[in-house]
Amino acid sequence: MKKTLLSTAIGAAVFGIASAASAGTLEDVKAKGFIQCGVNTGLAGFAQPDASGNWKGFDVDYCRAVAAAVFGDPDKVKYTPTTAQSRFTALQSGEVDLLARNTTWSIGRDTALGFNFRYVNYYDGQGFMVPKSLNVKSALELSGAAVCVQSGTTTELNLADYFRANNLEYKPVVFEKLEEVNAAYQAGRCDVYTTDQSGLYSIRLAVSNPDDHVVLPEIISKEPLAPAVRQGDDKWFDIVTWTGYALVQAEEMGITQANVDEIKGSSTNPDVRRFLGVEQDTKVGTDLGLTNDWAYNIIKGVGNYGEVFERNIGADTPLKIQRGLNALWTKGGLQYAPPIR
Repeated sequence: MKKTLLSTAIGAAVFGIASAASAGTLEDVKAKGFIQCGVNTGLAGFAQPDASGNWKGFDVDYCRAVAAAVFGDPDKVKYTPTTAQSRFTALQSGEVDLLARNTTWSIGRDTALGFNFRYVNYYDGQGFMVPKSLNVKSALELSGAAVCVQSGTTTELNLADYFRANNLEYKPVVFEKLEEVNAAYQAGRCDVYTTDQSGLYSIRLAVSNPDDHVVLPEIISKEPLAPAVRQGDDKWFDIVTWTGYALVQAEEMGITQANVDEIKGSSTNPDVRRFLGVEQDTKVGTDLGLTNDWAYNIIKGVGNYGEVFERNIGADTPLKIQRGLNALWTKGGLQYAPPIR
């Protein structure tokens, strides 16, 4: 009994040390002069290096927004490409300060893995893509199909649940790396590709003859994609969270990258002035451990949520994704920012 109690005490002490060590991310980030951000190894529209090695995409812009909030400079970011398997180890170990990598917020990841999620930057759901030549119109017609899926994902678990619930048989074709799944599907090693529907639109662009492939209508899961940080550092968690809300709030207020300076100098609206750090009683920035123009720096450096969405994955991009659930709450979507005051 004494041994058990001692072991428990040691374990609690070790956990306390680990928690303390993980605290102070903001100070660590400021000391090194940049944010180390975990991103996808390459997903068009979300996170992908261009021909010059510069990272671009929806998730990349989130990293840049956090850098703008902290440093006033969106370019003070370094990127760590992570697979579905390695992303969690990278965050747990401190290799990255922030994970912005199309990652689903789930109870297991929030508790057992020791991460914190709050702001959902993309509401998604799992879907299926098939070659048009299969002449399949619904996922319910996929019994007996070989299905390409990435290991270490909620996608893999949802796939098993969906086929079992609908009494369908399937053969999983599983790979760790996204590039391996893509290659297998393109080589015809499987009949079906399953992942988040946003990812399917991106992956479809990478296959030969994209018009020969179709995304089926079924959405079989809820996939709230959110940035994640380690538990035990509330200050850093708040900064990462409220960066997302600032992007949404700016869109609600009609503040854009192009007009933010004009509005900052001319607006008499107390909420707008407080948001941009010019109202006399503004404290929200310093309460976060930042400067009071933190939100102004985000919008000046990156734009608002709608701009980030449309620039990377929206209707005028090759992905042509509609806002849908990711529209503002005032336009029938789920994007909603709590009061910033």
